[in-house]
Amino acid sequence: MAKALSSMFFKSLQSTRTSASSVSGPFVQYGMRFSTGVPSDPDTHDDFKPTNKLENSDITLKDIVEQDVKENHVMIYMKGDPEQPRCGFSSLAVRVLSEYRVPIHSRNILEDPELKNAVKAYSMWPTFPQIFINGEFIGGSDIILNMHQASFCIFALLILG
Repeated sequence: MAKALSSMFFKSLQSTRTSASSVSGPFVQYGMRFSTGVPSDPDTHDDFKPTNKLENSDITLKDIVEQDVKENHVMIYMKGDPEQPRCGFSSLAVRVLSEYRVPIHSRNILEDPELKNAVKAYSMWPTFPQIFINGEFIGGSDIILNMHQASFCIFALLILG
């Protein structure tokens, strides 16, 4: 009898199973309901809905970028963070900057696409990471690697202020 029940149970699961990659929105897999979209259900608690933290503020993303660059000796906009870079170029930039043992301040552009666009507009540079030293846009990982390799002393002076 247990064998018949378990067989019946697994057959019902297989009949409700769909592929998550071929469906957008809610889908059922292994008898559980999953969602790939933003909840619009009125019963969803506000804590779980996406929010825009700047929505009720006079501060713009441009202001945030300007403040980051102005107030931090070394500022890097990157994919991930210095402890866990999410791309090879960001990882390379962190490794080069870490050689100088100065505090590295960063923002993860993967967390906020609007911030990513604001940084691109501010620097007029399309790729990441973007490194600012002493309030000046330096470039990406390739630029600081070349500076480090070619002119260790010049780059050290730039970093150390």
